[in-house]
Amino acid sequence: MQVKDKTFLITGAASGLGAATAQRLVAQGARVVLFDLSEQINELAEKLGGAVSACRGDVTRGEDVQTAVDQATEQGGLHGVVHCAGVVSVAKLLDREGQPADLEAFARTVNINLVGTFNVARLAAAAMAKNDPEEDGERGVIVTTASVAAFDGQVGQAAYSASKAGVAGMVLPLARELSRQGIRVMAIAPGVFETPMMSGIPEKAAAELSASVPFPKRLGKPAEFAQLAEQIITNVMLNGEVIRLDGGIRMQ
Repeated sequence: MQVKDKTFLITGAASGLGAATAQRLVAQGARVVLFDLSEQINELAEKLGGAVSACRGDVTRGEDVQTAVDQATEQGGLHGVVHCAGVVSVAKLLDREGQPADLEAFARTVNINLVGTFNVARLAAAAMAKNDPEEDGERGVIVTTASVAAFDGQVGQAAYSASKAGVAGMVLPLARELSRQGIRVMAIAPGVFETPMMSGIPEKAAAELSASVPFPKRLGKPAEFAQLAEQIITNVMLNGEVIRLDGGIRMQ
């Protein structure tokens, strides 16, 4: 699928991976709907120009996502989604006093990261299935965001790792199911990236993480995530796969 003159929905678009992806797609001539809980999407939409609109909402709420999908569809049909919305959580199963982890906190992480991904995919797919098929019968593409934590999560990442493993696990069955509609499904599993989620960690910890990346020895840049998202969109043979984007890191 070509990016130019197509309409894309970007979730988690206010900053980090989502904002970088929006900027790249707009630069390639796409129409973009920015979706996020943060009011910062209004500022980004204004900065990026006329082909961009903003829609505030929660990825776990069907009515919010449907509003964003409708907004994109009104611009000539929804052709692609890059789903970047998510949260990071850290909590051990048992704390130092032997008390069990909070169940509601675990459920919240899974609800946002996993249920939210499914919610966006189901509503986007329903809209894309109505598109006229292009070359090879393609009608749309869904790019979700997993994490290397889905495969080698660290201590305290049970909720985050479980939620992202769920995202990775749904890619192939969704790709197989949606093949009849000509809709591809992919996931990117980033390593450690320079995003607002990382801004709260100590400088020493960030340096140690950078040093643990085999090559290049640094944190990933959101623009590199955006570059891969565009490549997935434009390469019709990429389907049903999770691509690690991590510089070769394997978390200890």
